[in-house]
Amino acid sequence: MQLSGTIHTFSKQTKLFVLFFTLSLAFGYFAGYKFLFMNTGFTPAGIETNYNGNEDSEDAEEMKFKKSEREIMSIIHNHVLSLSVLFFALGLILLTTSLSNGWKAFLLVEPFVSLILTFGGIWLMWAEVTWFKYIVMVSGISITLTVASMVLIIVWQLYFRKK
Repeated sequence: MQLSGTIHTFSKQTKLFVLFFTLSLAFGYFAGYKFLFMNTGFTPAGIETNYNGNEDSEDAEEMKFKKSEREIMSIIHNHVLSLSVLFFALGLILLTTSLSNGWKAFLLVEPFVSLILTFGGIWLMWAEVTWFKYIVMVSGISITLTVASMVLIIVWQLYFRKK
């Protein structure tokens, strides 16, 4: 089955549906960054404190306690399952674009690799392999750049790229 380039042939209703699905998905994904910033400050130390707590620090502005194993497993389970479905849906739409096969392959696989690194890294960091906070940060940035790229490419090819 040939999918590549079919986005240009979608009906107006299908393009509108894909556009609003993609924009809604992006809105939901990026809205989570406000919550992430509030909890981590987008710093390696903030990431570690969010999961491992800071109860040993006397000068902490806000007391945080180490998450239980149940909490960590719930966070990992919920995020990996829901984000996998999100990346799969976005990937299916990306397959219909006329982007080169090399770029498609990268953009289709990268979020899954970074998802495993991010949430596997959170578990390892919680298990006291604290240097993994840097892997978590880099892989999280990589996921974000990939999702933003996918959304922009899809929107561009829906309306601004000629057949």
